[in-house]
Amino acid sequence: MSPDRIVSIPAAPVSVPEPAPVPIAPAVEGASVDPIDAVVLGWVDNAGITRVKTVPYSRLDAVAVHGVGFSPVFDVFLADDSITAGDLVGGPAGDLRLVPDLTALRPLAAQPGWAWAPGDRYTQDGVPYAGCQRTFARRMAARAGLRGLSLRMGFEVEWVTGTEDAAGRFAPAFHKAAYGMTRVVRVSAQLRELIRALAAQEVRVLQVHPEYAAGQLEVSVAPEDPVGAADTTVLVRETIRAVAARHGHAVSFAPCVVPGEVGNGAHLHFSPWRDGTNLCHGGEGPQGLTREGEAFLAGVLRELPALLAIGAPGAASHLRLVPAQWAGVYRCWGLENREAAMRLVTGMTGERQHTANAELKCFDATANPYLVVGSVIAAGLAGLDDGLRLPVEVPGDPSTAGDVPRLPGSPGAALAALEASAVLREALGETLFDAITAVRRAEITRTAGMTPSEIAAEARRLY
Repeated sequence: MSPDRIVSIPAAPVSVPEPAPVPIAPAVEGASVDPIDAVVLGWVDNAGITRVKTVPYSRLDAVAVHGVGFSPVFDVFLADDSITAGDLVGGPAGDLRLVPDLTALRPLAAQPGWAWAPGDRYTQDGVPYAGCQRTFARRMAARAGLRGLSLRMGFEVEWVTGTEDAAGRFAPAFHKAAYGMTRVVRVSAQLRELIRALAAQEVRVLQVHPEYAAGQLEVSVAPEDPVGAADTTVLVRETIRAVAARHGHAVSFAPCVVPGEVGNGAHLHFSPWRDGTNLCHGGEGPQGLTREGEAFLAGVLRELPALLAIGAPGAASHLRLVPAQWAGVYRCWGLENREAAMRLVTGMTGERQHTANAELKCFDATANPYLVVGSVIAAGLAGLDDGLRLPVEVPGDPSTAGDVPRLPGSPGAALAALEASAVLREALGETLFDAITAVRRAEITRTAGMTPSEIAAEARRLY
């Protein structure tokens, strides 16, 4: 077994150390934070839904040691709260412990008196649970670390904001003009509060701007380690929800809100690094990639059909994945090519050693971000193992560039690619792989008779 295949989950029960009391202090100068009364312990299921338990802040020290009870059946919840079963996961029996990661604890600036912490799941014997998505992401980051590599990652967050009536009809907050100042004027108070809330939660915002579709906005945050990037995108989405609610708005991160119109993505930016050097810059490979950087990106591109079942998993995802909408439906790469599934972003001269990265444009917010970051790392490391090279770059519209392959065109085709991927099956492990594929199969069956309008309407409500 090669060193990168070592699994870091211990085989014997572990003892979770007693934490020190965690003070909640203002994260930015001049900010004020109300006393914390309760803490949200959050995790994201295999259908991409953020689920939680909450505890009084006075119990946080004890909960950080022993966790709270959490049934493993949540691994096979569907987006609409119906439940399926896999070969290894499902049924009423069993229990786990959800343990908050206090290093990631943040006050919720838009929900006074509340804090949030992501949770890791353990067996009742204290062993990390094989189906824990956040543990999987951490394990893949550690696998890269055994090779001397680190990853910087970050998600773009796109959403629509507007109002919803008693019948569930949604009206976007604005229409024209795309990217226009008129949109900022309409929701300027809401965006200002969002920026302040994210700063108070120690989220480094790079930009907030109006997007293309009706009611659509986007926020970009600074890159982090893989687990931190997944934590942050969960926190950002729920902060957006809370701020919008304070202004009488509903929001949705669904990949398709109106069939035929541009949808919401959750583009993943990533770059592999070695010894403080960005492997996406300064090399002799295509567009300045180093040899290792090229092999890593080539591994991700090779596994992209299977990765689609992780990063764009449902029927609503495939309503978004259409050509000419910059959704990245072609399995190719190109420098600053927004129609390619993998866009190479170099940045400006003078900063490229810091900013050069690859962007996966085909992913969306119905995905579990921990599964996304862990699976992308696994694919990239496999590319390094196999010494892969990137195919010829596609510099323009892939639809006119000849025989450029499309990504899978349906959830079923993407699931088939995932089930055929030895790389992702090994990385995920049998328990997590079983749960994910069971949920994907059940979602395909559940949505089979729905129209595009019904799929989009449901996704808007659920996400």
